[in-house]
Amino acid sequence: MIDKTTIIEAGASIAENVNIGPFCFIGKDVVIDSGVSIASNVIIKGKTKIEENMKIFSFATIGHENSTIRIGKNTHVREFAQIGTQESEENKSIDISNDNFIMAYVQIMSGVKIANNCVLTNAVRLYENVTCAERVIIGGLSTVEANNNIGTGVMIGGASFVNHDVPPFCLVEGNRSSIKGLNIIGLRRRLQNLDDIEDIKAAYKKLINHGVDKEMAAKVEQESANNYVKLFAEFIKNSNL
Repeated sequence: MIDKTTIIEAGASIAENVNIGPFCFIGKDVVIDSGVSIASNVIIKGKTKIEENMKIFSFATIGHENSTIRIGKNTHVREFAQIGTQESEENKSIDISNDNFIMAYVQIMSGVKIANNCVLTNAVRLYENVTCAERVIIGGLSTVEANNNIGTGVMIGGASFVNHDVPPFCLVEGNRSSIKGLNIIGLRRRLQNLDDIEDIKAAYKKLINHGVDKEMAAKVEQESANNYVKLFAEFIKNSNL
C-alpha cells in the first residue's frame, strides 16, 4: 500500500508488497524490495537499494542525487536518521548489510561499510570511510572519525570520540577514546568454547595490555592455532594504533 500523498519519480522500482506512508519522496533510481515498510515523511534519493523486510521510520533521509547506497534485509532505520545525505568531492558508495539496527538521529557519511548485526544507538555519527565489522555496538552520542576500522564484536561506550582503529572484541570509551579491555560479555554471548575466550584474553595481554606491539602481533598471527586470535593479531598488525 502506497499513500496517495507520497511522490514517486518515474523510474523507481518498487515491489508489490511494500508499504509507504504519507508525504514520502522516492527518487527515480531507487529500488525497494518486497516486505519493506516505510513510515511517513521519509526521503530516499540516488541509486539506493532497499532490501527485503527493511523498516524505515518517520523523517529518515537516505541518499542524495549522486549517492550509491545499499541497505540490507531486516535492517531498521529509526526516526531522523541520515544516511549518505552529504555530498562530497568523492562520493563513495555506502554499504550496510543485514540485520542492523540504526537508531534515531544517526548520521552515516560517504564510504561507510557496516557488516551484519550491528547496533548504532541514538545520535551516533560515522564519518567518511569508516568500516564496522559484524556485531559492533556503538553507544549513543558517539562519533567515529573518518578512515577508521572497527573490528568484530567491539563495544563503544556512549558519548565517545573514536579517532583510531579498534581491534576485534574490545571495549572502548572516552573523549578521546581509549581501549579499556575486552568486551567479555559479548564474547560470552558469542563463543561457546571457553578456551577461545581464554586464548583471546592471553593475546590481549600480550599485544595491547602494556602498549600495542605490532611486531609481536605479526608473530602471534603466524603461530597461533586459534582463528579468533589470528583475526585479533592480524587486525592489530595492520591497524593505525
